[in-house]
Amino acid sequence: MSEAGKKIDVDKIDLEKMKEGTSDKPGTIAFPHHSGSAIIKPTDRGKIKGRAVSAMHEQTDRQMTQLYEQMQLLAKQANDLKSRVEISERIYLAKINFEPLINHTYHMYEDAEGKDILSLIAPGEWGRSQNSMKYLASVKLLADHTWEVLEKAKDC
Repeated sequence: MSEAGKKIDVDKIDLEKMKEGTSDKPGTIAFPHHSGSAIIKPTDRGKIKGRAVSAMHEQTDRQMTQLYEQMQLLAKQANDLKSRVEISERIYLAKINFEPLINHTYHMYEDAEGKDILSLIAPGEWGRSQNSMKYLASVKLLADHTWEVLEKAKDC
């Protein structure tokens, strides 16, 4: 008789022993539970941890670089603001014979006595009377009442 036609003797089957090799929840066991199961190979845990640590360092290095760039930008903005405050203090100590308006351009000069003067008149608009004044810068009043330097004199 061939193997295919051989009868199975049910009395010789040890159901308790077969039950040990099966599970009610086959997804929870760590080995294949039947012949059609996916192959489960033991993994090299060191390799897995090594890749995870490498990925972690790559991500944190990228984040640290971003934070450093943001810190550089903030430091530059702080220095720019400090510079605007210093310039603004000098302008507010200067002689001003008018009320400056926000977003308008004005011109800073130094008179013969070395005192600062804020003027509406640009360097090219003076004509002959400008002999005693030294042009320092063109400035603009910003909304926060600080001043932005638009152009500095070449010798300043």
